[in-house]
Amino acid sequence: MTDKPAPSAYDRTESPGNVGLVLALAIALVGVMAVFFFAPAIAPRFTILALAVCAVVGVFSLFAYAVGLLQFSGRAARNDVTKSLADTSTEGLLVTVGDVQTIYANEAYLALCGARDHSGILTVERLFSGPPEVSDAIYRLVQASKAGHRQVEDLRLAPPLTGRGAAAWYRIKVRPLPHLGPRTMLWTVADVTAERQRQENIFLELQHAIDFLDHAPAGFFSSAPGGDIPYMNKTLAGWLGYDLTQVGSGGLTLFDIVANNGAALLAMGTGGPGEVRTQQIDLDFKCRNGRSLPVRLQHRVAFGQDGAPGASRTLVLNRATGEQPQDDLRAAEVKFARFFNSTPMAIAILDEHGRVQRSNGAFARLLPQALQKTGAGAEDGTAAWPLFTGMSERDRASLKEAIEAALDSRSDLKPVDVVFEEGSGANVRSARFFVSPDEDAGRKAAMIYALDTTEQRKLQEEFAQSQKMQAVGQLAGGVAHDFNNMLTAIIGYSDLLLASHRPTDPSFQDIMQIKQTANRAAGLTRQLLAFSRRQTLRPQVLQLGDALSELQILLRRLVGEKVELDLRHGRDLWLVKADINQFEQVIINLVVNARDAMPESGGKVQLRTRNVPAAECADFKEAVLTPADYVLIEVEDNGSGIPPEAKEKIFEPFFTTKEVGKGTGLGLSMVYGILKQSGGFVFVDSELGKGTTFRIFLPRHLPEEGEVAVKAEAAKPAADYTGQGTILLVEDEDAVRAFGARALTSRGYTVLEAASGLEALEVVEKEQGKIDLIVSDVVMPEMDGPTMFAELRKRGVKAKVIFVSGYAEEAFAKNLPAGDFGFLPKPFTLKQLIETVKTHLA
Repeated sequence: MTDKPAPSAYDRTESPGNVGLVLALAIALVGVMAVFFFAPAIAPRFTILALAVCAVVGVFSLFAYAVGLLQFSGRAARNDVTKSLADTSTEGLLVTVGDVQTIYANEAYLALCGARDHSGILTVERLFSGPPEVSDAIYRLVQASKAGHRQVEDLRLAPPLTGRGAAAWYRIKVRPLPHLGPRTMLWTVADVTAERQRQENIFLELQHAIDFLDHAPAGFFSSAPGGDIPYMNKTLAGWLGYDLTQVGSGGLTLFDIVANNGAALLAMGTGGPGEVRTQQIDLDFKCRNGRSLPVRLQHRVAFGQDGAPGASRTLVLNRATGEQPQDDLRAAEVKFARFFNSTPMAIAILDEHGRVQRSNGAFARLLPQALQKTGAGAEDGTAAWPLFTGMSERDRASLKEAIEAALDSRSDLKPVDVVFEEGSGANVRSARFFVSPDEDAGRKAAMIYALDTTEQRKLQEEFAQSQKMQAVGQLAGGVAHDFNNMLTAIIGYSDLLLASHRPTDPSFQDIMQIKQTANRAAGLTRQLLAFSRRQTLRPQVLQLGDALSELQILLRRLVGEKVELDLRHGRDLWLVKADINQFEQVIINLVVNARDAMPESGGKVQLRTRNVPAAECADFKEAVLTPADYVLIEVEDNGSGIPPEAKEKIFEPFFTTKEVGKGTGLGLSMVYGILKQSGGFVFVDSELGKGTTFRIFLPRHLPEEGEVAVKAEAAKPAADYTGQGTILLVEDEDAVRAFGARALTSRGYTVLEAASGLEALEVVEKEQGKIDLIVSDVVMPEMDGPTMFAELRKRGVKAKVIFVSGYAEEAFAKNLPAGDFGFLPKPFTLKQLIETVKTHLA
């Protein structure tokens, strides 16, 4: 008896033949048991005969199946083709259940395992074991198998499973077979060594091609339509001084390597579908060290089916001296080409139809639309004069008239200023054109030169605006000064009348109304003075967090119930130095504006504070923010926003977007003036429909020794304002001088009066040192207050001096000699005058 050969494939799945064998055994067993056990109990003989027949049939079926006379058809017949394909597959196939149970392996997999039968089958995890990179891939496959997911891994095994060669590549796949039961997975193992070798050969050939191009004796680069350079060969990178790692992902662009405006010459615009366009261009490249490199470019661009340009293929020839032999004519040609393309003046030659025949880089950048390719219909004028694209009708007519005059060989043509219609506001461009005749091979042509005057126009507009603002500021300051004199008299006499009337007097309320109206008028003059930066400021060291916390109660009343006010303080805010009253006025104005910008349903206003170190100043886009340490206050609302055309004018006096009678137009101008006078900055950022943010930057104050932040003052007890002494009152405004004299006299002081500085000197000389205090106006005819002060000190008069003025103290303090003096801003009340005098006489 000989041994049967081992099977080439291992299969533990239940076949339909096994099921037939079990069925035959069952029939025979049932028949035999029926004859031996149940026959005695059954009386009829035909029943015994029937059971005997079943037993014989069962035994016969068992014998027939054993010798192959009886077969059962079923699922095996249907799976024969699929099993045959799997058994003969060149890829190793393995079916597993769970982690270790194997139910099928084809011949290819048995060969990988080096096994003759199922006892030698290894799982994929055991079959592939080796270096960490192999183990990592197998681990990912096993984890995917446990999770019932698909996974594919390529791994390199050295030595290979076959033992032939140094190493081999295997592609291992795993996927679930849910119709065979849970956690049933199909593993596929394929030898892909030949495929990987083909890929490596292709990669090596590509590397050789790149190496050849990198070391070519000419430069080469490719540029995208937007100007990015995805590729540059090593030769060109060496000329320019760049590392190849900076190309492509490094973000190198045409504007980095092309000097002046030459990059605009490389823009091809649009072309015909499938068109390939080549240009020869002489220009300068700029090296990384800042030096110029003259080059000649063979610039080729292919256009797609939609007419859009693709990436360029550009050959670069080095035209620097000593790189190649050249005669004087060639040197002159190169030098002129470099000059022509490097000059900042835009130059172009136009034919009789206004089409550009030749231009330099500056012209291409200024007027790219003039370089668009025109069709054959240009001869009849339908596609002519592309130069005029974007110009206004008036400028177009003037420039065309000048060009036609040049085509007629007329000279001494006046320059033409042109404004381009595209853009708005600050984006409007302008240029000045100079036109002269030029003849090219007997054909009429015009030489056109252009200067971009956009920046110059902006500077002129800004200068004119600055002059206008300065003139308005001087006017506002002058009006406010004179008006303050009148308000001083009105408020002062109101105080005198109130002092002589009881609150029950019918006239008391009328007088009080006069004083309140005068105080409101005084507020307007303060706004005018703040705009003209002649406001009197009393700077104090402030902790803005405390100041805003004390102010928020008033702010919540101002915004009302429908508007939410959110105050957020930064940590450890630095100290600032500012006038607390004026700073509060700034915040109030901004919050009121934010409230007015809200819809009727309400909104939200946020006040935020934080420190801004000097290093973070560059993060803000405002170019005028001088690098320093600042404390930032942001007032943000979610209101209607500011229109772009109004944004540039919001800080101008008397400009308002509110309805007539609801705004004076002085709120934001006062904010601007106060902050500028305090050394700070204010910027606005707004978007229609989303809201507005005002950013206030106040410089950080480093306190000196003993200097502390101001605290809220406690209520003072009633003071005694009576006193004694001789006071010289110098004032050119009769009403103010009369009020001051009455007020001081009523408090027990002896008052001497003078209408000018010269008259005051005469009174001082006459009194011979009997004067204890001099209260003087600043601006007076014949001799002003500071001049009088200097003359008094020269004559040895040591009396204390208090200046009163409608201007800021800083407006005249620089003209005063060294000395001690006080200051009282106009308009002032009776109480303020008496308190100031009492303080200086104490």
